[in-house]
Amino acid sequence: MKKTEKKQKKKLILPIIATIFVIISLFIDFNPGKEIGVNFVKFFKTMIAFLPAVFILIGIFEVFVDQKVIEKHLGEGSTFHAYIWAIILSGTTVGGLFVAFPIAHSLYKKGAKVSVIFTYIGAAATCRVPMTLFEASYVGLKFTLIRLAVSVPFIIMSSIMLEKYLKNKNFEIKKG
Repeated sequence: MKKTEKKQKKKLILPIIATIFVIISLFIDFNPGKEIGVNFVKFFKTMIAFLPAVFILIGIFEVFVDQKVIEKHLGEGSTFHAYIWAIILSGTTVGGLFVAFPIAHSLYKKGAKVSVIFTYIGAAATCRVPMTLFEASYVGLKFTLIRLAVSVPFIIMSSIMLEKYLKNKNFEIKKG
């Protein structure tokens, strides 16, 4: 048996165990297992409803946004403004990280530098406009502004440091 086949089988063990756990929970009326199953179904339905629109938008982005524009504003020759653009773009991302990752992949394919992509992903997790407004209404505007003032510079710095680290290790993202 090849190593890749063994790896594939190892990856399936946990989902199979979880599925068996949920099925047994249904039969023996074990509430935590049943709740896991219900939450999975809700999450799955949300993704199925949401992702087609996301992929249509990404397809439109792929076709209509020229690679030269991305390379100029977000690529290797870009200035510090690239990080600001990445934060603005991530702020408008609706749907959380399962929308942000396909967009990040599309940005990478169009020539955005890795640190800008990391900034985009980090900001998509912390700086989305709907989430920020919701947070401000619950914990206050002062807290939200302090959190953003602290987290945004750290996101940018860690993105730059991570890119440098990966370049020093000759890390490459495989096409595919």
